[in-house]
Amino acid sequence: MAPDGQTLAPNVYDSEAIPDSARAEIDRLLATGDLFRYTAPEGAPVALLEAEFAALLGSRFALAVSSCSAALFLSLKALDLPRGARVLIPAFTFAAVPSSIVHADCVPVLVEVGANYRVDMADFAAKLTDASAVMISHMRGHTSDMDAIMALCDAAGIPVIEDAAHSLGTLWNGRNIGTIGKVGCFSFQSYKLVNAGEGGIMVTDDPEIAARAIIMSGAYEENWKKHPGLSNSCAHWQNKLPLYNLRMQNLSAAVIRPQLPEVARRVRQGRENHDWVADRLNSSDWLQVPPALPQELRAPDSIQFNLTGDWTDDAARAFQKAAKRRGVSVQIFGLSEGNARAFWNWQFLTDLPELPQTRAMLMRACDVRLPARLTEAELDYIASAILDAVQEVKA
Repeated sequence: MAPDGQTLAPNVYDSEAIPDSARAEIDRLLATGDLFRYTAPEGAPVALLEAEFAALLGSRFALAVSSCSAALFLSLKALDLPRGARVLIPAFTFAAVPSSIVHADCVPVLVEVGANYRVDMADFAAKLTDASAVMISHMRGHTSDMDAIMALCDAAGIPVIEDAAHSLGTLWNGRNIGTIGKVGCFSFQSYKLVNAGEGGIMVTDDPEIAARAIIMSGAYEENWKKHPGLSNSCAHWQNKLPLYNLRMQNLSAAVIRPQLPEVARRVRQGRENHDWVADRLNSSDWLQVPPALPQELRAPDSIQFNLTGDWTDDAARAFQKAAKRRGVSVQIFGLSEGNARAFWNWQFLTDLPELPQTRAMLMRACDVRLPARLTEAELDYIASAILDAVQEVKA
């Protein structure tokens, strides 16, 4: 609060404090120097995290790694796809997603995305005929039609990897996002629901995928024996797969584990915050927040909305500047220089397609962080600043 009692523009970039319960475990680890996940014979923090996360999601197996990007890469390698395999991804995603496919010696195939930030199912179905796998990004927590996607992929025998970096706690028909496809991958980067600075985890019910991923993550010699329930499969793959050394270390797990009991509360508060601000923004004729799909119970920590009606690029940039003067940072994906979510900036890909539907969406789609910790007064400030910025430009 300002001295005069007015609410200041909120800081939306700081994460919640790490629970105090993490401190004793961190101090113990620092005192012992026991930071490598495979040093302890059993009960290492990373191993405990894997068991707890699998239980939270309702999955058989979990593997904690250095990042969600590492989890996506390992998932592709664990599927044993041939070199040059075509992998479908939404054209609205983060650059790390196509990068993971390139690293796995496969070829990303970009699928059109609509104004509601979800996969265009007609374009998806047309391109699926030439695909070996699908990596579906629930970008910014917006779930594409998983019923339709899984029906098409199951009929064609095509495996689905879920990039659920933004979707921990999201439900689809009551089922955890990340557990619907063959593999689900999650992020613990600082701006995600659970913050470890960096880190990721993958879940699966398939023991062969889990075993191959464990070996390639860096379970050399017989360290794979410390992953329960997979001895036969891991023994088969030992020394037959390359090691990429993408392991998580114990300090990261010590930071993550105390936050898992906070997930349900953060999801609830994040959804309430999002919906409160969405109602305010939808009151404007110039803004539109796409609704959730009927099957989807979201877990947002940010809000996305479209500039609707007659907006030029200059007017959209003027809106960004007007909001910034009020202390609220609005990112328009397609108008932010070098944005890693604008597919035309992925110049590491050859033969980038022209995707007019996705391009049009990105040129008017806005992004604002809304961490679960924000108060109603702070939410009101953000919503009012956005609405006032629109009024300034469009009055």
